[in-house]
Amino acid sequence: MAMRNAARHKRMKLKSEINVVPYIDVMLVLLIIFMVTTPMLNSNVDVNLPQANAKSLQDKKNPVVVSVGADGSLYLTLEGAKKEPVDAATMQAKVAAFVQANPDISVLVAGDREGKYDGVYQVLAELQQAGVSKVGLMSQPPGAGADNARK
Repeated sequence: MAMRNAARHKRMKLKSEINVVPYIDVMLVLLIIFMVTTPMLNSNVDVNLPQANAKSLQDKKNPVVVSVGADGSLYLTLEGAKKEPVDAATMQAKVAAFVQANPDISVLVAGDREGKYDGVYQVLAELQQAGVSKVGLMSQPPGAGADNARK
């Protein structure tokens, strides 16, 4: 009878091991999914931002400059002419016509330091709708005062 109790005791012993192989498989599948999908998460508006110590652009022609004021007002400067206040529809129409006539001309956006980013972003979207393929953002070199930017 002692033999039966010993055999029964051996069969009833519990295993205290955890099988982690399925967890490793799930982790590897998730890793592969994230590695494949991460490069696809890009923004739709491509903008070339200047570096802090970037040299100024040397262009043969004067660029088209769209300025966004601190209050969101728009100003347009075509080929070095005087800065004129415009609304969004007029700016879009004039820039589209000008870029169609001169496809290799530079289009730059200048935003006021105290202005909201939303105004600059709206101008970038409107320029994209106008058919402008490359837009640059104007910046001020480090060390230049605010007085030089407003002249």
